[in-house]
Amino acid sequence: MAAVLYDNPGIHKGKEKEKVGVDLGLSEEDKKVLHHIARTVIEKACKGEKIPEFKVDSPILREPRGAFVTLHKNGQLRGCIGHIRATSPLYKTVAEMAYAAAFEDPRFPPLRADELPYIDIEISVLTPFRKINDINEIKIGKHGLMIRKNGYSGLLLPQVPVEWKWDLNEFLEHTCLKAGLRKDAWKDKDTEIYVFSAEVF
Repeated sequence: MAAVLYDNPGIHKGKEKEKVGVDLGLSEEDKKVLHHIARTVIEKACKGEKIPEFKVDSPILREPRGAFVTLHKNGQLRGCIGHIRATSPLYKTVAEMAYAAAFEDPRFPPLRADELPYIDIEISVLTPFRKINDINEIKIGKHGLMIRKNGYSGLLLPQVPVEWKWDLNEFLEHTCLKAGLRKDAWKDKDTEIYVFSAEVF
């Protein structure tokens, strides 16, 4: 299993969720395929069945991409893990992160088969990360954040500040807290701030 990060997207708002992120060119069929892969992996693993080898025809699904898979149960977070580097084809990254979100998120016990009917799956396909020097470059609803300082790092997806109705300062503070830093550590000269975006579906 590749190295993973886990995120805290908060409460799932279903159809009422505001559109966030960017369009990376995934077709509706591409999105259906990725959701099918994620759910198949989780269901097969829950039931102790062999996970099949997946084959995809779409070129964009074979491109290396980072991605997060987020699970919600009855509107509440049930697991979220992702890989930020584009080291594997997107469909394989989604398969791996779906398994990790269901069974390897340290905040939750492994998913049980009796929970499957209540699980919603959200996939976030990531853009490359870009280091910034001016926080005014950060756009709420478009950008996710990663903050690094002294070996600590924290990441929040683009949908998080929208769902929690945070302003820019709150977004920065919560990303610092996620990294295990004091909330105003983003102001320090040796703190690195990165932005990225995602197509969320």
